[in-house]
Amino acid sequence: MQIVGRKEDLDKAADAVGDSAQRAKRDPFHSLFIGIVLGIALGTMPIPFPGLPQPIRLGLAGGPLIVALILGRIGRIRRQVWHMPANTNLAFREFGIALFFAAVGLGAGAKFFATVFSANGLQWLLAGACVTVLPLLIVGIIGRLFLKLNFVDLSGMLAGSMTDPPALAFASNIAQSDAPTVAYATVYPLTTLMRILAAQILAICLFR
Repeated sequence: MQIVGRKEDLDKAADAVGDSAQRAKRDPFHSLFIGIVLGIALGTMPIPFPGLPQPIRLGLAGGPLIVALILGRIGRIRRQVWHMPANTNLAFREFGIALFFAAVGLGAGAKFFATVFSANGLQWLLAGACVTVLPLLIVGIIGRLFLKLNFVDLSGMLAGSMTDPPALAFASNIAQSDAPTVAYATVYPLTTLMRILAAQILAICLFR
């Protein structure tokens, strides 16, 4: 609802019916930082796992992810709304992808070409291509031929299974919609948690 009038009348109307537009500009940031703090606390908390001598941790990726899923499901706690407007969500998403590319480039750029064009580098490159491409081809063929998934759902699911935000952005740009995000969101949390937990469990079991 949009109201036009004198400032004092607008203030009275805002007191009576609320001012959700102004709250939407302020709420996302402190809600976001509260969620990040809770997520970091959960991620650094040691969690005992049956059969393992050492506790495992969700880490700085798994902790905020779990907290975000819980808060998103709750929606609001009294006057605290766990909601982020679409424009803010999109801005953070694009900014996060840009930071991801920048961090990967800065981290790998110094020794990238020297490593890739060495004998061991070519072997690692070929192994990485096999590990990346073959599972995607197998799952894509099964999803398309047997499960009859369309390109939008399939692309989002494959991007989520590889926890690959750039692939999601590419799929969304081709589809010209956020539909791939739905399929991405259904598989991404489980895949991320499995990667975090599996790496720690393997490290504890193999090197103890």
